[in-house]
Amino acid sequence: MNLPELIQNWGYGAVFAGALLEGETLLLLGGFAAYRGYLSLPLVIGVAAVGGFFGDQAYFLLGRRYGERLLARFPRMRSQAARVGALIERHDLPIILAVRFLYGLRIVGPMAIGMTAVPWLRFLVFNLLGAVLWAVAVTLAGYVFGRAFELILGDIRRFEGVLIAALALAGVVLWGWRRRKARAVL
Repeated sequence: MNLPELIQNWGYGAVFAGALLEGETLLLLGGFAAYRGYLSLPLVIGVAAVGGFFGDQAYFLLGRRYGERLLARFPRMRSQAARVGALIERHDLPIILAVRFLYGLRIVGPMAIGMTAVPWLRFLVFNLLGAVLWAVAVTLAGYVFGRAFELILGDIRRFEGVLIAALALAGVVLWGWRRRKARAVL
């Protein structure tokens, strides 16, 4: 199986799985693949928005249901959760919309919001809007990245395997660094 077939067969599933988690790298790759014609740009955006929405809803519900247990397990987070809770109580709309764009808060943010008094329906509506904005912005960044590389390098077909591998490697390194940093805090 060659690279285009691999992307066409597994690309949408990878974008969805990445969007459930901290999926910026996979969305960038999805946007790049859409630029190259391997995936449909509107479909990548739609799959990413759905994955991001459902992922954050699940994290919100985890925070709502198990928030106190999480704080009991990781007591150093209690003071941070209290500060975040106070901020969310005053400014919940911008926080709900922006949490997926804030470094290191893609999973923890919705959990923290779930531990507050924000009504689930309010979170649902603004989470949906935030997921769509996030999917559009990050996927289009990958699309523009592909266009920029083509303008700089000319025919990028000969470089696309290296570019995709470099983006994927950068994503894995960033993910590992984030995990290491998160564990150091806990």
